[in-house]
Amino acid sequence: MDPMIITARLLPKVVAPLVRKLLVRPGPGAFLVDRPLRISGLVSFRGEQRTLGERDVRRIAAKLVDRAVTPLPGATGAARERPVAPDEDRAVADALARSLCALGDLDLEIVQDARLEAAALTRQLRRAAPDATHGLTGDGAELHGILLHTAALHVLEFFTRLSGFGARTLVENRRALGRLDDAVGALAARLPSRSAEDAGFETRYAHDTAVLHNHLTIFGIDLAHSPDSWPLDAAYLGLRCETEPPAVDSGGPPEPAVPAEHALSGRCRILVRGVAGSGKTTLLQWLAVATARGELPAPLHRALYGRVPFLLPVRRFARHGLPSPGDFLAAVGYPGAEAQPPGWADRVLRAGRGLLLIDGVDEAPEDGRERLRRKLRDWTALYPGNIWIVTSRPSAVRADWLTADGFAELSLAPMSREDIAAFIQRWHRAAAQQEPDDLDRLGHYERTLLNAVRITRDLGRLATNPLMCGMLCALHRDRRGYLPDGRKELYEAALSMLLERRDRERAMGTTDGIDLPRQPKIQLLQKIAHWMLVNGRSEMDREIAVDTLAQHLPAIPDAARQGGPEEIYRHLLNRTGLLREPAPNTVDFVHRTFQDFLAARATVQRHDFGLLLNHAHLSEWEDVIRMAVALARPDECAALLNGLLAPLPGIRAAEARHRKLLAAACVEHAAELDPEVRHRVRRFTRDMVRPSTVAGARALGWIGPIVLEMLPEPAEVSDGEAYLLAVTATSIADDMAIDYLTGLRKRAYHPVRAQLAGAWRRYDTARYAREIIAHLDPDQLFFPAADVAELSALRDLGGRPYLQVAGEFTVAELIDGIVPADGLRRLWLAYGLGASMEWLAAFPRLEELRISRRLPRVTGVPDAIRVVEL
Repeated sequence: MDPMIITARLLPKVVAPLVRKLLVRPGPGAFLVDRPLRISGLVSFRGEQRTLGERDVRRIAAKLVDRAVTPLPGATGAARERPVAPDEDRAVADALARSLCALGDLDLEIVQDARLEAAALTRQLRRAAPDATHGLTGDGAELHGILLHTAALHVLEFFTRLSGFGARTLVENRRALGRLDDAVGALAARLPSRSAEDAGFETRYAHDTAVLHNHLTIFGIDLAHSPDSWPLDAAYLGLRCETEPPAVDSGGPPEPAVPAEHALSGRCRILVRGVAGSGKTTLLQWLAVATARGELPAPLHRALYGRVPFLLPVRRFARHGLPSPGDFLAAVGYPGAEAQPPGWADRVLRAGRGLLLIDGVDEAPEDGRERLRRKLRDWTALYPGNIWIVTSRPSAVRADWLTADGFAELSLAPMSREDIAAFIQRWHRAAAQQEPDDLDRLGHYERTLLNAVRITRDLGRLATNPLMCGMLCALHRDRRGYLPDGRKELYEAALSMLLERRDRERAMGTTDGIDLPRQPKIQLLQKIAHWMLVNGRSEMDREIAVDTLAQHLPAIPDAARQGGPEEIYRHLLNRTGLLREPAPNTVDFVHRTFQDFLAARATVQRHDFGLLLNHAHLSEWEDVIRMAVALARPDECAALLNGLLAPLPGIRAAEARHRKLLAAACVEHAAELDPEVRHRVRRFTRDMVRPSTVAGARALGWIGPIVLEMLPEPAEVSDGEAYLLAVTATSIADDMAIDYLTGLRKRAYHPVRAQLAGAWRRYDTARYAREIIAHLDPDQLFFPAADVAELSALRDLGGRPYLQVAGEFTVAELIDGIVPADGLRRLWLAYGLGASMEWLAAFPRLEELRISRRLPRVTGVPDAIRVVEL
């Protein structure tokens, strides 16, 4: 049973008149007399004002049940299912009638009881008629509960409309009912507008979307029938998003990163930024599949249920821009595109029923991004009511790129320590399900890798996103517990695993008659990657790929003697694990990171450093240049860095600054570098790493730990500058940052202390607690706790009077972990607990409860505690 589907059938315009029949209006002046006005005195089936009998109450209950079990017009799939068997309808109606009759037994004052809410009224009715649901099945009891709560909302809404009614918190029930009315009304209004032809196609499209996108690439795990992929619902690791901090200091640490479904909830236009490998495409896949199936998490259920997802990778439209709605399906290669009814996509969007998932703005050429922005502006105006989620690499578009068009901005957060551990454990469980030859060693590999990423600095820096974590797991297993050092070595080892050892270890023969060594494969793949780089593409036509191979095959005899360009292309596609055909006659790399690495190798081998320098101001070339520095010889590396520092005619001042900062970011990738060049890079960029805005301070984090050596001495700056330096340093998820932050920990300026407190989760818990948290002045400062270990660390420090719940806890964990109990004065919930707040009575001196703006309203807060909604 889906409660949201049942609720959608209970249209307020139908339910409200039925419930109002159960009640009567009080006489004139009823609110002006001293005696209390009670609910039991206003029912229409008891007392002096009786107009209904109990038989009438049963008829009203039966009509409510009938509404709940009858599908809305045009509903399909799960939306047509009955919540209970037909022979239980009458039993549920009888139970509901007994519960509604209990309204006449309630001794509740509707004016003076200011804490009365729909949930509380529902509980009172259950207690007044405890045997009402006796004999019902589990589904029947659940349906009864949904109907009773809906009736309670309308009962209280009736009271709020009475002249003179003054209860404060009942207003919230009107708001809740209004939100429900809006959501249900919007869903109900959309469904009847579909023709039978549209509805039939949507059912097929939803099924196909779930099938086509329900897989992930997980490096190193080979399934018998689907190499290197894993079902999305089994492999998806919940991603977390960070929101932009408020412009005004909120009195505490920044809002913590929250699960993506919570961050996306309540927003209809969102730009999601994320670095390569952070999971942008995976997030949109997950949203498309969950929406198509109707299996959405609670925070997104109301907004996305019944919508039609369109997953639109920008790379498919890089040359010609986004297609018109009628061409959406054909452009992305959907096999059933020709079967869509004429004008169907346009009707979906005009009805406000679409979920537009536009992936990879950075995949469009820089001069095409402005056209894309204008198209988004036109579409959001032309098609109101739809939900738009756009993704991009952080540096591809400016911070406010879509703000004027009503888009909120979120960033995919780096994986936390807990996320990394969960990924490693899930990866090894997935590998074990394949019953491999090394099954007896997988447990050892898992334990040693978990330990390695915790204590080895370089590995911890690499394991910050799902792509890199998957590569680390695969290589650790492939090399029997040994891992290479550094990003370049990691990619080299990954290529070796995928191109040389993969088929051999899977005991696969040469099914296509071609047996290429590793090096010729790399050379050929580099040619394809280099073509994409030069032409500003993330994918290419199959015909162009074959022609590119034909041009270079004569120079690679190991490949030329084993087949023509068509045969070699098929071999690379089927046997390397690096190429794929996302649509008919189109080829791309399984991940952009591999394309960039191979393009960098090709450019370095061709000594084409001028090509890199001429494009270094473009964001899509950043990773290629950083990898080229890692691959280049010392003299080439020095020339490349000096070239980044040199002026380039025709570029803007901001682009010149970007090139110099890119030089600083590249230094850490150089295996060998002339000290004079290193010194020159620092001299040119030292003054550029004094940020003047919060956005600029955060953006410096992409340079990496080397920026810590270039930041000014903390003791020598003003409080305002110190805050910006704290933002920069805490954006670098490397324990080296702790050494710099120690210079800021004694600052009394509240924003500095709040920034340092809010960064705790990025670093080693014990060390950060010892070197930073313990030294922060606790005056008016909220200290975040994201897990039991952090609560324990705060307890060891004697507790703190202001605490922010910044992770998922049970009530028992909080009661046990917040010590001393009488020391807590203010509590800030940044994560929902899914429980009533009566447990707060365990903290006798608690004065204030803050609720983050994205959480639902809480209930059960003890009277002495003030509630503040942020």
